[in-house]
Amino acid sequence: MEYEGFLRCSAKHRESGVIVVTDAPKDNHGDGTSFSPSELLSVSLGSCILSIMGIMARSLDIDLTGATASIEKEMANAPRRIVKISVHVNVPRVFEDDHQRKLETAAHACPVHNILNVDAPISFSWGPS
Repeated sequence: MEYEGFLRCSAKHRESGVIVVTDAPKDNHGDGTSFSPSELLSVSLGSCILSIMGIMARSLDIDLTGATASIEKEMANAPRRIVKISVHVNVPRVFEDDHQRKLETAAHACPVHNILNVDAPISFSWGPS
């Protein structure tokens, strides 16, 4: 990951070479030309939920293609932080009760969801490259 200046960072995926860029949001000194870090966290949560549900759907031999997630986050200041994330998953069809229950359970088992529910230590180190 690299800080490019002007409140913009980029990260390159080692295996694929895909580059993700973040920018500070307009309400926090940025120009909002890309995902903010907190938006990317919300996107990470939504994609994790859909992926874990997709794994469960595959094991149930059902098709989840076309499912979407709408994510809204609420920010607060002093200190600036996310105080609430709401996720709404839209599925492409109605599922049997048993399948729906298993898909919902899978959604709550997403690793990103789990880390956001507990106080997890975050290590930080500082120094020259």
